[in-house]
Amino acid sequence: MRQHRRFLITGCSGGGKSTLTQALARAGYATVPEPGRRIVKEERAGSGRALPWVDPEGFARRALEMATRDLEGAGAVDTFFDRGTLDAHVALHHLTGAPVPGEWPYSQPVFCVPPWREIFVNDAERMHDFGVAEAEYRRILTALGASEVQYHIVPKLSVEERLAFVLERI
Repeated sequence: MRQHRRFLITGCSGGGKSTLTQALARAGYATVPEPGRRIVKEERAGSGRALPWVDPEGFARRALEMATRDLEGAGAVDTFFDRGTLDAHVALHHLTGAPVPGEWPYSQPVFCVPPWREIFVNDAERMHDFGVAEAEYRRILTALGASEVQYHIVPKLSVEERLAFVLERI
């Protein structure tokens, strides 16, 4: 019996991860939306204490909890995750020095979306600038390289071409 795969799409904020994940959903794949955007929406509707620009560490800890629950709750189908535990661990490492665990809960390969200034925009959930997104991407690449996980950098192409790139590699 084939084990169901859990693919991670990670990388730069504003680089097109969510758009790629939405294209995968339209193509019939199970997908899980980014924890960070869900947290920001919840926090704006509630206390607002765990917003990334208010309490970055609290936000990262909530993202780790949510990404862990997402993994545990994934159904018995191949699933693509828009960000995940890796992203939260990398953020916590950056903020607190906490180690990034060596165990890997996702299938390989991982898909890493690079900085892409031409499509980067700020919105209600993304208030940081492009330089912050670039630094985040470098930290994620460093963590991926240290983990010996196989990953592919998703080229800066149309959504349809990015979708084909991912599907050809799974």
